[in-house]
Amino acid sequence: MKQADPAAFTAARPHAQYGALCWRQHRDEVQVLLITSRETGRWLIPKGWPMKGRPAHEAARIEAWEEAGVIGTAGAEPIGVYAYAKGRAPETLRSCAVAVYPLQVTGLARRFPETGQRRRKWFSLAKAARKVAEPDLAALIAGFTPPPPAGPAPLDSALPRGHIQ
Repeated sequence: MKQADPAAFTAARPHAQYGALCWRQHRDEVQVLLITSRETGRWLIPKGWPMKGRPAHEAARIEAWEEAGVIGTAGAEPIGVYAYAKGRAPETLRSCAVAVYPLQVTGLARRFPETGQRRRKWFSLAKAARKVAEPDLAALIAGFTPPPPAGPAPLDSALPRGHIQ
């Protein structure tokens, strides 16, 4: 079998993908939902290709729905980027760069497009970081801090200037 030239692989411009770091607050702990790949069973986050007409965070949310049945809200700003090699045979390897968006999970569907094709499981941040194969993704997970909750502005910022409390 013909071997791929490693120099050609590393010089190739990476393909953009969008991923969702699906998280929840469970008791006093932040947990991350990981899913298995369909082919190898490795633990990873939901991710996929850009979608025409959709912002990146929305594409990440849709991938999380299709691959894991996640219902929730994706943050509009990525928490980071990680790289990986897509493909198993040397001649089909593609370099991918995945922008990762935080997605707060509000529910999990029992049925979704890839039901039965993957496993999904909640992990602590530390354990999830150990489960994934990509070092940059592990670092993103280990260092993840949930964004502050979106909501009304604090009361004092809503008061008119000069107002005495």
